[in-house]
This record gives sequence, C-alpha cells and structure tokens, in this order.
Amino acid sequence: MRKVSVAERRARLALRHDLSAPAASVATTTSDMVALHSSDPVTVYLSAFARVRGFAPPDLERALYERKTLVRMLGMRRTLFVVPLRTAAVMDEACTKALVAAQRRRLITMIEGQGIAKDGARWLDRVSARTLEALRARREAAAVELTHDVPQLAKKLTIGQGKTWGGQVGLSTRVLFLLATEGRIVRTRPRGTWVSGQYRWAEIETWLGGPLPARPRREASAELLRRWLHTFGPGTTTDIRWWTGWTSAQTKQALADVDAEGVDVGGATGFVLPDDKDPVEPPDAWARLLPGLDPTTMGWKERDWYLGAHAGRLFDRNGNAAPTVWADGRVVGGWAQTPDGRVIVELLEKVSRPTRLQVEEERGRLEAWFGDTRVVPRFRTPLERQLAEQRDAS
Repeated sequence: MRKVSVAERRARLALRHDLSAPAASVATTTSDMVALHSSDPVTVYLSAFARVRGFAPPDLERALYERKTLVRMLGMRRTLFVVPLRTAAVMDEACTKALVAAQRRRLITMIEGQGIAKDGARWLDRVSARTLEALRARREAAAVELTHDVPQLAKKLTIGQGKTWGGQVGLSTRVLFLLATEGRIVRTRPRGTWVSGQYRWAEIETWLGGPLPARPRREASAELLRRWLHTFGPGTTTDIRWWTGWTSAQTKQALADVDAEGVDVGGATGFVLPDDKDPVEPPDAWARLLPGLDPTTMGWKERDWYLGAHAGRLFDRNGNAAPTVWADGRVVGGWAQTPDGRVIVELLEKVSRPTRLQVEEERGRLEAWFGDTRVVPRFRTPLERQLAEQRDAS
C-alpha cells in the first residue's frame, strides 16, 4: 500500500476543506464539506465565514429559506446538518431512516411510562396526524403555534431523571423531532436572529415542492461514502463508522461498492477513492479560527494526526469540539468571544512568527465580522469558558 504521511493528510485537509483558499459561495463550501454541522445554530454560519470569500449571514439565509438549495435536516449520528438539496435524499436514505424505529419506540415508551396514554402508539399516531394537519393549514409554524392548535403537544415529559441535565420538555419537542426524522417535516426560519435555535416548521412537500426522491439504501450509502472519502479521505473504518453512524456490515459494503483502495496512514489502513491515489502538493501557509462542532474538527474519530495532545482542552466529555485555532492542517489552539465582543485566542503549542501573525489577522477579522453579535457555544469546554471570562485589561 502507498503510504500517506501526516503532512500529506494535512495538505489534503487544507485544500479540500476550503481552508487554505476560500470558496466562492456558501453553496460551494457546503457541497465541498458534504454537510455543515448545525446542532449549534451558530456553527454553520461560522464554518461558512471561515471558508467563503466575503461571507455574510444573509448569504446562507437566502440559500436556506429563499432559493432552498440548502436544507437543514437530521443525518449522521442523529446530528443536525445543513446539506445541499441534492445530498438530502442521499443522507436521508443512508443514515436518517435507520433512526426512525428506535426514536419512535423511545417516544412511545415515554408516553406510556409517564401516564400520558395507555396505548402510546395509537396516541402518537393520532397526535402526529393532527400536528401535520395544523402545519398544513398554517404552511409554516413554530412549536408554540402548533401547541395552540393541538393541545396534546403541551403535555410534559420528564427526561434524564436524577441527572444534572435532567428536566421536563414539552411533547411538542419530541413529536416534531420524530416527524422530522421520518422526513415528513423540515426546520425553516428561526424565530429570532441567525444565532437562534428555535426554528419554525413546514411540511417537507410544502417547503421543497415535493418529497425527497427515493434512493435505494445501498446506492445512497455508496454515494455518501464517495463524497466523504473525496473530502476527508484517507479515513479508517473507525473514522467512517463514527462519522456515518453505520454498522460494520454497512461500512464494509459501501467500501466495496465504491472500490475504495487501502493506503498506509501510519501503521493503520485508511481508504481513498480509486482515482484519488496521487500525492498532493502542500498549499501556502494558512490559519483559520473554526467554531465548535466544525465539520473539519469533527470529521474523523482518530484525530491525533491533526489534534495532537489537545483533545482534553478542546473537547467536552461527550466528544463535542470547542472553537479551535488551526494552522497548516493542525489544531494549535482555541478561541472564545467575551461578553464585550472581543475574540480571545490561546495558542496551545509553539508556532512560528509568521503563523502567529496569520492567527492574529484571522482573530481580528472574526472580531470585526461579529460586530454587535454575541455568541456562546452550545457545548462548552473549560478552555473556552476561561477565555470567554477574560476581562479587558484596558
């Protein structure tokens, strides 16, 4: 097998993740990255800012809500993504549909176990049908509006009993989540600004003009893997299974269907597409500030080749990435925004003076871009909190 060095993997990352040179549009970079993480609503905007020339929030909003060339939907690992419309059906068939049965069983168990209905399945089917009718009548609605139309959605469920994160959630949250997982509804505009995660909803056929096209699961899995390998390859089976949430059998079949070829990535076997074996030349030096949950930081399970020894300071206990500072294909630090709007950077390893200057340029660019907007990552780490709490020495 051909050996792919760490330096070459970092060069591939820089070139194919639109980090060493900006993309022309948010649609281009979303396609280049396969999908942009959107569990934290801020992530997708900051991921685009880092990769797209002259990006502003309305650019993404027009693509999502006016042209509808991008769509926000559940996908790999039960995670929310923004994807190109042409990728939506692929992701839905390859990943999302496999989540439906377990999510439905879980919700029915909660409905019955917490005394809402003896026959949870029947109750859920009836409330789901009424919710869809209400949404069809309104065309687009927030959860609170649908709860007014379907009072059963106002009932409460207790989650995480005995846990620090436990509490109560409205049934509307769970019912809408299930309907979205089933591909029947879709998240539309947020109720607030672009930093808000409280979305309105619409029937997918109303919003997109029709259902997502049907794709055979095996064909969709191969297509999704082909796109991932082009952007993230070489990757190991551990990386692929983690990113997709697939079983070993589904992963093995997809690798065979795309004729993936093995390469040596430091004593382990990584995979690339059969027409993607040639070495790549490293780009010019570069630096970027990426948000928490950025698709580059979250792109692989085995991260030592770009993360080094920094996982403990830049990931929380559940594996969620904090905002990171990147230089030449590796993570070199973290960053945060303070309540007064400053962007604070902390480098976690020594870098050259030219790299420090590039990082400072990116820090200033991001601080100016934020303007009056303030953001707090949904998943926080000790380093991010420490930086965010720094006071202005002046």
